[in-house]
Amino acid sequence: MLATVTATLLGGFLTTLKLFALTLLFSLPLGLVISFGSMSRHAILRLPVRFIIWVVRGTPLMLQLLVIYYGPGIIFGNPFWNGLGEGRFIAALVSFVINYSCYFSEIYRGGIQSIDIGQYEAGQVLGLSRSQVFFRVILLQVVKRIVPPISNEIITLVKDTSLARVIAVYEIIWEGQSFIKGAGIIWPLFYTGVFYLVFSGLLTLLFGYIEKKLGYFE
Repeated sequence: MLATVTATLLGGFLTTLKLFALTLLFSLPLGLVISFGSMSRHAILRLPVRFIIWVVRGTPLMLQLLVIYYGPGIIFGNPFWNGLGEGRFIAALVSFVINYSCYFSEIYRGGIQSIDIGQYEAGQVLGLSRSQVFFRVILLQVVKRIVPPISNEIITLVKDTSLARVIAVYEIIWEGQSFIKGAGIIWPLFYTGVFYLVFSGLLTLLFGYIEKKLGYFE
């Protein structure tokens, strides 16, 4: 029985890992782009971006999942996601990317704005453009400062992937819960916690190592 449960949960965990990895792949760079928009000198760009960030950060991720998946069909009469091979998974991925991009953008913004303005001015005195100053002087310092909050968000993402089950994405919690209805046993649901704990523990060690390697900026 244990082998059967483990194999089933591993299948669900692969979906969890896929959702986790793809969310990071898209949301980390998109968050940086959004942070530039939120810091723009032009109000016509800055204000709409900040409004979107406020809405996304101020509403539950579960609500965003439901709206993004069911919204097109109810509002426009077009069940858009059903026409795709992995429609439910893609809808979940879009929801997670939008949500986490906004959270990451605020972390990026805080890190960038924490750098003393004098460093920008010194770089420009040396003949560097603003983009050269940012990528050659500022960026690595920003990375050092944002690693702790980014790592917290990433570990939160590991657990948030379980929300995808509300639109029937067969991640690990869904698979664990299926044993309650199918076999009348609940321990596989608790067993899923082992997967989360091990994965979160490995990420904690990884980010601890990264923080240590970036310690030369102190």
